[in-house]
Amino acid sequence: MNKMHFENLQETLYNEKLANGLDVYILPKKGFSKTFVTFTTKYGSIDRTFIPRGKEEEVTVPDGIAHFLEHKLFEKEEGDVFQKFSINGASVNAFTSFTRTAYLFSATDKLYDNTELLLDFVQEPYFTEETVEKEKGIIAQEITMYDDLPDWRLYFGAIENLYHEHPVKIDIAGTVESIEDITAAHLYECYETFYHPSNMVLFVVGAVDPEEMMAFIKKNQDAKSFKEPVDIVRNFPTEPATAAVSERTLTMDVTKPKLSFGMKCSKTDISGQDMMVQELASELLLDILFGRSSAFYTAAYREGLIDESYSYSYSLEKGYGFVMIVSDTENPEALENAIRKTIQDTTVNWTITEEALDRLRKRKIGQFMRSLNSIEFIANQFTRFAFNDMNLFDVVPTLEKITLQNLQDAFETLSDERSQTVFTVVPQQKS
Repeated sequence: MNKMHFENLQETLYNEKLANGLDVYILPKKGFSKTFVTFTTKYGSIDRTFIPRGKEEEVTVPDGIAHFLEHKLFEKEEGDVFQKFSINGASVNAFTSFTRTAYLFSATDKLYDNTELLLDFVQEPYFTEETVEKEKGIIAQEITMYDDLPDWRLYFGAIENLYHEHPVKIDIAGTVESIEDITAAHLYECYETFYHPSNMVLFVVGAVDPEEMMAFIKKNQDAKSFKEPVDIVRNFPTEPATAAVSERTLTMDVTKPKLSFGMKCSKTDISGQDMMVQELASELLLDILFGRSSAFYTAAYREGLIDESYSYSYSLEKGYGFVMIVSDTENPEALENAIRKTIQDTTVNWTITEEALDRLRKRKIGQFMRSLNSIEFIANQFTRFAFNDMNLFDVVPTLEKITLQNLQDAFETLSDERSQTVFTVVPQQKS
């Protein structure tokens, strides 16, 4: 078992790749009574075109199938898995993102019982056409519910504007129409391809003995048989650098207009340290240009262009990346112009100083260090970093080395006006 000690964080991470290809990471946290365990596959909603295990021809499966599969794994022939975790005093959940599907639980007792339950239910699929048909109605209701949420529509509307072909533009849950095409055979095909241990990470953090836990996990996995690991061949369409749509408006039952300004990242074919530097530099850049201490924020708030709903975010994965700046606003056009002016002014006259970078860097390091007190934060972020060949505990030393040139490079990946879009949700006209 490998042991990595991070002196600056006073954290020790244990890791071993098992014989079946499963990567196991264990992070003991002194003083914690709770333990958080995540079992995650590198399989998300964008993985719709691939070559199934044991076949030579690629297939394109119905949209929403990764999310559908997540739902169905909880249902077994003998009943629902949620009840078993509840009896053990554990809280269990799962989620599907664009790039991964995670199954997780937290508990203060019966850690090994719950870990075994997690491993076993994820690694023992049970799908029938009858149960699949039943699930379609449940997920269709979920999709319809989200379709009625203005903030959800605002977020995905902007992504749809940004992307021509990449499946990131498709809602994670799919559509009511697309899930109708899902069959039990589809689910087994996707499961066999993407749920092999070699495509998964098990992460344990909290009140745990690493030696005992690793031995327990090995025993569980050694008792099961798996096919040989194979490389997964995924296929993604060629995506132009420009935004697909420059502007779009949706009318909904809202009292105040909502605006999302999207910027498409032009450099996404990266991973590892290159990705971490670009991600952290971009986040620092956004803090300086659009954070609550920025000139933009001060002016926009004073002029009533933004309110407490204002936020911005940066998302980067291999193959896609974007910035979202969102707010409720009485004047969407003026807010859009203010955002564009900030970008254009920075393009013409770079005024970000070493002093500003150093101030924001220290604040970001402080925020990250506080986040490490949350085992939920660590568990969620660690796997996402691992799937991109990064280590969560390298964030601080990387932040310390970020330069103004890194910020300028990050700015160049976002500042092309042709890769920007605006999506607005506006109130219905009163008759």
